[in-house]
Amino acid sequence: MLLLLGVLAFAGPSGFVAWRENVATLAHHKAQIARLEAERGVLKNRVNLLDPQHADPDLVGELLRSNLNVAHPDEVVVTLK
Repeated sequence: MLLLLGVLAFAGPSGFVAWRENVATLAHHKAQIARLEAERGVLKNRVNLLDPQHADPDLVGELLRSNLNVAHPDEVVVTLK
């Protein structure tokens, strides 16, 4: 009986092996959350720059030139993604 309890404590559904897997999954999810929060910050800044009340003229010009193909032949459009 004690041997069975020992095996369950090590390899059972809430044992050491499952605990290690949960820690690894938690670390993966935390890294994913950090990456998504950074991406969200970049997107939030871009939305603020495109606010109709006070749009950033440089960003608006960049978007017009790249999306509508209205650049002059001697212009180089640099986009950051």
